[in-house]
Amino acid sequence: PSSLLYHLRPPTSVKSTRLIGSAAPLAAEPGELKLRHFRTEELPPQASPTLDRTPLLFNEDVLLSHVVASGEDPHFFRNGGADELIFVARGQGLLESTFGELAFAQGDQLVIPRGTIYRLKMSSADLRLFVIESRGFLRTPERYRTAWGQLKEGAPFSERSLKRPTSLPVHDETGDFNIVVKQRDALTELVLDHHPFDVVGWDGFYYPWSINIRDFEPIVGAIHQPPPVHQVLESDQLVYCNFCPRPFDFHEGAVPAPYNHSNVMSDEVLIYVSEEFMSRKGISYGSITLHPDGLPHGPHPGLYEASIGRERTEEYALMLDTFKPLNVAQSATPIEDAQYHTTWRGDHS
Repeated sequence: PSSLLYHLRPPTSVKSTRLIGSAAPLAAEPGELKLRHFRTEELPPQASPTLDRTPLLFNEDVLLSHVVASGEDPHFFRNGGADELIFVARGQGLLESTFGELAFAQGDQLVIPRGTIYRLKMSSADLRLFVIESRGFLRTPERYRTAWGQLKEGAPFSERSLKRPTSLPVHDETGDFNIVVKQRDALTELVLDHHPFDVVGWDGFYYPWSINIRDFEPIVGAIHQPPPVHQVLESDQLVYCNFCPRPFDFHEGAVPAPYNHSNVMSDEVLIYVSEEFMSRKGISYGSITLHPDGLPHGPHPGLYEASIGRERTEEYALMLDTFKPLNVAQSATPIEDAQYHTTWRGDHS
């Protein structure tokens, strides 16, 4: 996909450049292979929604970060090495970009293709964001698209649910405008001699867009449906899903809680964006669990029985499956629940 943007001035007129520093996440000591749980509610607020993200999990293709931002950036930002998926867990505001303005609110999932210059304007006291950076192109799942690119009628969301920039303010201004570019695990500051949002029009299929998690319509069945029915996005290196309120399995003999399973050839990450989740105890809003390839997992003790007879769940959660193993970042270790891997024992509450 591509787009053509029509600028008032050349976007190449850079006055100066400056290396800010490394953006490479640092890995914690590998340690033993185990199921892991991180409590992001314990992370303190930061100033910048782009430069103060806390790395949590990563590999050579994917980086998952978290930030509670208390202020707006004075600079513009451009990720030159990865598509960004930003889940708005709290707050609201405006995504400004060279493609125009796109309003966002809690539950929105902003897809910002690499190379897009943008800035997040806040209309609430703070923003709580989960950010997935993907070196692979983020796109809607092939299983839900026709050969002509349209989302199928049986897909859990449709084009009517997708939001794109709705207005295009033109900034005809000269001066010093700072753009921070993330590329090759480094941050570089460019000073442009004019406002980067000087685009008077554009056309094409490459632009920021969003979908709210509440607009996802889950596929349900008489017996347990496998996780791919919850898929929203994919790349060559990952799968991304939404778990949303839905009726439970309605076969008379169904056990709604999912069976024990292993993620063969992928690592599974769940991001809990509500207090409820049908198959877990001890998690809370903002919890993140990592279930690596090689270890089985499933409902906590007692939750099979508790699920029988229940008609629906009100849960909201995000799932990220990566096809290469994930590293735990050093910055995630202070918020880890060190005993999580033992909580499948029958005597654990």
